[in-house]
Amino acid sequence: MDHLMFVGGAWVPARSHRTTMATSPATGEELGGVPEADRDDARSAITIARQAAPGWARRTAFERAALMHRVADVIESRRDELARTLTLDQGKPLRAEAYDEVDELVTYWRMAAEDGKRLSGGLPNSFSPGKRALLIRRPRGVVGVITPWNWPYTMPAELIAPALASGNTVVWTPAPSTSVAAVALARCIADADLPPGVLNLVTGPGPVVGDEIARNPGIDAVAFIGSTATGRLVASAAAGKATLLEMGGNGPLVVLADADLDRAVEGALAACFLCAGQSCTAGERLLVHHDVRAEFAARLTSAVREKIRLGDPLDDTTTMGPLNNAGVAAKMDAHVADALARGATLLTGGARDTTRPTDLYWAPTVLDGVPADSMVATEETFGPVAPIVGIGSLAEAIEMTNLSPYGLLAAIYTEDLRAGLEFADSVRTGWVNVNESTNYWESHLPFGGRSGSDSGLGRVGGAHPMEAFTELQTVIIG
Repeated sequence: MDHLMFVGGAWVPARSHRTTMATSPATGEELGGVPEADRDDARSAITIARQAAPGWARRTAFERAALMHRVADVIESRRDELARTLTLDQGKPLRAEAYDEVDELVTYWRMAAEDGKRLSGGLPNSFSPGKRALLIRRPRGVVGVITPWNWPYTMPAELIAPALASGNTVVWTPAPSTSVAAVALARCIADADLPPGVLNLVTGPGPVVGDEIARNPGIDAVAFIGSTATGRLVASAAAGKATLLEMGGNGPLVVLADADLDRAVEGALAACFLCAGQSCTAGERLLVHHDVRAEFAARLTSAVREKIRLGDPLDDTTTMGPLNNAGVAAKMDAHVADALARGATLLTGGARDTTRPTDLYWAPTVLDGVPADSMVATEETFGPVAPIVGIGSLAEAIEMTNLSPYGLLAAIYTEDLRAGLEFADSVRTGWVNVNESTNYWESHLPFGGRSGSDSGLGRVGGAHPMEAFTELQTVIIG
């Protein structure tokens, strides 16, 4: 079965009728052809979104909110279908993760509905007697949304929902490797009966469709979530427009000598193996004090063998599924090999599981004694690996964190609140967790990278994207 794009309120193929076959990373089965759109397809969607923008902007915030809630209602009614589609298309385990992502998806739409109602401007004082100054938040117009494959429901929702709720129309292009899940989400939005042209889904290669959306003058703002390399290309193409960029990260998760090791181990499991390590907030490196490194490594290795169950993601007992695509699996191959060649010790895992239906199943891996300059400790591996790097002090942990070009999120385990706060005060990351995993976040809070880092610009989370999707208009009344 071939899938279709959603443009102008209708389900359409690419103009060329070209498709790309989607294949499940979990089973290897074909999931259907996905339209391979080109620049003309993207331009058509942008034109339609521009035509729909004035009418949507004139809707009241309460009218838009009712439609956002209607989208959430449709999603809730299709919970089982959406979760299974996510597992087949992305690879994450059904019971352990896929249902949670669908439930969080509902939260994003309902939250945007309510945040849109509360979006307001101001009434500042005027210099002149008898005059009134109004500050009114206006939607920018058409928002281009470019999203990744690791969270193919929630990451689009944390951009699309607030963009729509604040009065913008949207042209959305998802990652090609999870376009089947994107179509499933778009069907929910379509069946909520939003006006034609308000939400448009265009599938196709990023260098073509994504680039057109970023640089087209008909797009007023661009929101992107994905890798640093792609984010830089998007930022360059979108120069002069309002942009929101949430890009890569590199941890770290710090364990000081006084940490509760049981709690730190649990945090490391979530940091390194949630979504098979394919998260921008993954614990890409574990900076562990020398005094407790051996004990922490032993406990973590035991916990991985006991609790992380790699297998068929449709099996209820599975806690970790395959990687999503060949590129990320090859990166995992290279980074683990580099660490071992530089002297790291393999404690568990270390290779692909060749007994599975596809070659994308990578065993959960723990490495100890990882050199601080190895690829797995300095780059974004995006795979199920826990690289343990020894440190001698809090100061060294801060220094190593700030040497990284990334600045997204860091976590620290310590029983000394002063040490935790000193870490938060000193590291250049947009988010810091104290005695929580790097993969802990709350959907309503501002999330993004620090200025000057390779982790992006602006903030997602709750109403915060609305700051990028709207602009202040000043009105003087004489």
